[in-house]
This record gives sequence, structure tokens and C-alpha cells, in this order.
Amino acid sequence: MTVRHASASAQQEDGPSAGVSRRTFLRRAGLGIGTVVVAGAGGLSYRAYDQGVLEVGEGAAYAPWSDWKEHSGLLPLVGAATLAPSPHNAQAWLFRLGPDRIDLFADRSRGTGAIDPFKRELYVGLGAALENLVLAARASGYASTVTLMAEGPLSTHAARIELSRTAAQESELYRQIAKRRTNRYPYIAGKDVPVAALRAMQALTTNDTPDARLLWYTSRAQRGRVGELIVAATEAIVADPDQSRSDYDWFRQTWDEIQRQRDGITVDAAGLSDLTAALAKLLPAQSRKATGEAWLSATRERQTKTAAAYGIVAVRDASDNGQRLQGGRLLERIHLWTAAHGLALQHMNQPTERADREIELALAPRFGDALRDLLPTGWQPLSSFRAGYSTHVARKSPRRAIEAVIVV
Repeated sequence: MTVRHASASAQQEDGPSAGVSRRTFLRRAGLGIGTVVVAGAGGLSYRAYDQGVLEVGEGAAYAPWSDWKEHSGLLPLVGAATLAPSPHNAQAWLFRLGPDRIDLFADRSRGTGAIDPFKRELYVGLGAALENLVLAARASGYASTVTLMAEGPLSTHAARIELSRTAAQESELYRQIAKRRTNRYPYIAGKDVPVAALRAMQALTTNDTPDARLLWYTSRAQRGRVGELIVAATEAIVADPDQSRSDYDWFRQTWDEIQRQRDGITVDAAGLSDLTAALAKLLPAQSRKATGEAWLSATRERQTKTAAAYGIVAVRDASDNGQRLQGGRLLERIHLWTAAHGLALQHMNQPTERADREIELALAPRFGDALRDLLPTGWQPLSSFRAGYSTHVARKSPRRAIEAVIVV
């Protein structure tokens, strides 16, 4: 689940408000920080209100994080599922409810285009949602019998979850569902993830995920190798017009857009300082080119430089939707475990996004070969991430209403 970043310093050249960057705009206007504060009482005050500068994580788009348990029947289980991470926060899931059953479907209309041409990430996201749903079911007193891809390997029917009454049991992972965040801030340099923690996360593979495993890359040499691969893949995505456009389509820059769409990547969740994020929202929207450059800069200068460890969730066959669902379940367990133990996690799938793009366009397998060299024989990369101890608490991302993801 690749994430994107906005920057107040990126050049704006081809967007709806092209011409100058936000930082350049302030400098040319002679606006220092003090002037911006004063201007809050005048010319910028309306825009500050209109853009929700002081309402970080508020409004209807963020309500599901707090009210997901307040519904009746099986709806809280769906509410838990919708708080899972998904690629570009596209939330490409749909649910159908029966008396003692929930069916999970892929909403392919919410695919991410050239970023995910073979729907790899879409099904990983569905697996993460499925894991949350099963955890919430047990906490609500239901045992779950899960059947993956019940109508065939290419069906949009991702999973059938049959429910039966049992003793309610809240697990440690369940209690983190509404606390989990993708953390895009810099991590604390030199603070390693304890070996015991790495092993505990590897042990999260269960009978539900027999074809998935977690591989760690923690030495200085390994981190350098994976980090360089992520930066190179980001460069390639930014330079690819179709992938760049598919990425930009999910970047939400205005308060109104966030509250209306309730999805995508936002300035508040981009890992920027509070001041930089506020200025980014106050000033004109960034172009696609500027956003790509800012994302590349953040990847190179902040994220890969401060990663304490990289993880890759691997499966036997990364083209198999059932195994993708298994990998997504394992990935969500890892993310919830980090939330419970004070660690941060950021999904960074640029290398697999480029590897899939190479296959789609019949290009030389630069990234496919590099990923293959990282893994033991018999395993294929599904999803990658960085982990560590963050310098900041991550912000919430918007979520669609439960009513919007229920089908009959």
C-alpha cells in the first residue's frame, strides 16, 4: 500500500493553479511565519476555515474511526473492516450481509489503474479488511469460517465468512483496529527494532495464512539495498506518465474533496510538520508533477534514510488472488501488532508496482529481477513496508461510510 506525500516546497507547474510553489509564493509575497499568523485574522482566514486547517481529523470523513462500534447487528464487523489499510486509501471493498454470513467483494471500479495493473494491491487490501472483520467477529462473540475465492480465482467474490455464536474474546490485535495508522513521518535514526519484536511478527503466520510469510531486512547493507530499490522504483513511477497520473488521482488536496470523497491520501496524513501541512492547505493546490517530485524527495530524504527495518510479505504465487488475500491478512496482523507495541509502519510498494508495470508493458524486468534476488527460492514478493519508531504520532485518513460499502 503505497503512500504519497505532499510538500510545501514542491514546484507547481502544470496543475489548475500553476506558476509558483507554495513556499515560493510565501517568499515572493514577503510572508514570514509571523505574517501568516497575523493574516489569519484577515485575508487567509477564510481559506483557513474553508480548508479545515484547524480541523485535522474531524468531520464526517473521519467519523468511522470513532463510531464504528455504534451500529447494530453485524455492521460493527463491517465497520472494523473498513478501518483496514488499502492501497492509496482507495477502499475497494464491498460487503453483503446475511443473518449469519458476510460476503466480501472486490470493488474493481475503485482500482488504482497503472499503479496496480493486475489488482495485486487491491486484493492485499481486501485481505487486510478481512482480517479486521474476523478479529471483530470474535470480539463480538462469533466464530468465523472463511472461504477464499469461493466462486473461482478471477471472481470479485473475495471471501465468504460464515458466522456462528461462541464466547466473545477481544484479542490484543482487535484492540488496535481503531488505533492503527500508516506512519509517513521520519523514524528515529539509530533506534533498532528489537530482535524479539521481529520474531514475534514473523510468528503471526497461522493456519489461516499457510502460503504467506514475513521476511525481514535489518542489517545496514540490507536496508541500504532495499532503500535504494524503493527510491529507484519511485523515480520510475514519477517518470511514467500513466503511473504518475494514476497516483495523483487519489491525492485529496481540499477539505471539501476529503469530506465528499472520503478516501485517498491527504496532506494531513502525509508525514509533514504541523506548520508545513497548514501552509500546504492554505496555498494553491499542487500539480501532478510537483506532487510526484515531493513524494520522491520524501522517499529519498526522510523515509528510506530513517527506516530501522524493511519487511516483505511473500507468498508462493503472487498472482493468485487467494494467496494475495492471505498475505493481506498477515500484513494487517503485523500492522496491528506494531500499533500495540509502540512501533510505526509505512507501506512502501513501489518496487512491486514497477515490477507489475514491467510485465504489463513487456519491459526488461529490472525491478522484478531485483526483488527476486532478495527472496529465498520458492517465494515471491507481495507487499513491502518499513518499520521503526516514529518521531510523530500519525494522523487518521478519511473513511467511507458503512452505508456506502453495503450491497444487497
